Amino acid sequence: MTTRTIQAIRGMNDILPDQIHLWEFFEQTVRDWMAAYGYRNIRMPIVEQTDLFVRSIGAVTDIVEKEMYSFLDSLNGDSLTLRPEGTASCVRAVLEHNLLYAGPQRLYYSGPMFRHERPQKGRYRQFSQVGVEALGFAGPDIDAELIVMCAELWKKLGIFDVRLEIGTLGSAASRSLHRTRLIAYLEQHLGKLDDDAGRRLHSNPLRILDSKNPEMREIIEGAPRLLDDLDEDSLAHFEELQRILRDQEIDFDINPRLVRGLDYYNRTVFEWVTGKLGAQGTVCAGGRYDGLVEQIGGKPSPACGFAMGVERVLALMVECGGEIAHPVPDAYVIHQGELADGFAWKTARHLRDGGLKTILHCGNGGFKAQMKKADASGARFAVIIGDDEAQAGEISIKPLREAAAQVRVGLAEAADLLKRA
Repeated sequence: MTTRTIQAIRGMNDILPDQIHLWEFFEQTVRDWMAAYGYRNIRMPIVEQTDLFVRSIGAVTDIVEKEMYSFLDSLNGDSLTLRPEGTASCVRAVLEHNLLYAGPQRLYYSGPMFRHERPQKGRYRQFSQVGVEALGFAGPDIDAELIVMCAELWKKLGIFDVRLEIGTLGSAASRSLHRTRLIAYLEQHLGKLDDDAGRRLHSNPLRILDSKNPEMREIIEGAPRLLDDLDEDSLAHFEELQRILRDQEIDFDINPRLVRGLDYYNRTVFEWVTGKLGAQGTVCAGGRYDGLVEQIGGKPSPACGFAMGVERVLALMVECGGEIAHPVPDAYVIHQGELADGFAWKTARHLRDGGLKTILHCGNGGFKAQMKKADASGARFAVIIGDDEAQAGEISIKPLREAAAQVRVGLAEAADLLKRA
């Protein structure tokens, strides 16, 4: 009987050692970038009550209707869900632990999200996101800060050919007015609406404007614009946002059809998009969600944020020619002989204590075979120890990446010598 090989779930991918250096570079860049702006890290559970996402994202959305990994907890009968996005979880944590009591919060998180979608390049069932949330800030200045932050990150990552689109969803009152006008317009074109649009006509008509069906483009282009139904405060908020972005020399396009797939957004919405990734062109998206805190059970509080898909950002870095060097060891310790074996352990520990990345050869093999391992490791130097070296308390250092002579030095001076080389 042949045992079937078990493979990863489709759309949930391994990240292998040869790929991880790009992830680590991105993650460290993000940590430094967040710290520079005063954003603090928060970490939430991967599993939440299903009701959290139904209540916050909206029951009539693709995520809740089609994409959530939900299951019944057999121990207590609770309906639980693998988080499909991070904002609702972050707000839940802020409320549960009374973080807003201390004043407005600048927070960020990173980690896996889960959506049951058809896997394709740039769209996976388990994917990683970096999310940023600013809670307790009402003005357009914080909206602008989030956008300016992104522009700076693209430079740090060597990303170009990414474009900013901004829009506004106005207030609940202006959306209600617009919703009435939009439904009346779409009802005049019932025969041309596709199945998704027909299903959403009365439940979530704004989402129709985000349709990717080319047969719907003409209807969408002729639809009433939410910008024309804005209340005075929302219009002033949007105009001030534009002024700040211009002052900060951030280029943008106003997209009157820009909507979010989640129900909790209001006023500012924005997307960073690129033409380098094919159909999955949205690299980062966000906006304001002033009603969500109250919707989840807290006192009314303004909030805004954004999220970026890490896999897409990394793919864009590669498309933009970003070359991140693989980390390599500084030294590979080769040893043979009874005395040499013990001294090799001491040597490796000494070099690591001196700040050098050091591999100690494990397993059998003569000097020649070990030297091949050292060369294959990418190490800059081979540290060679035989019984003669061990007895003298010395090591031989052979450069592996340049034509230079092998030298023999005492262990005490080895770390300094290697760091200077």
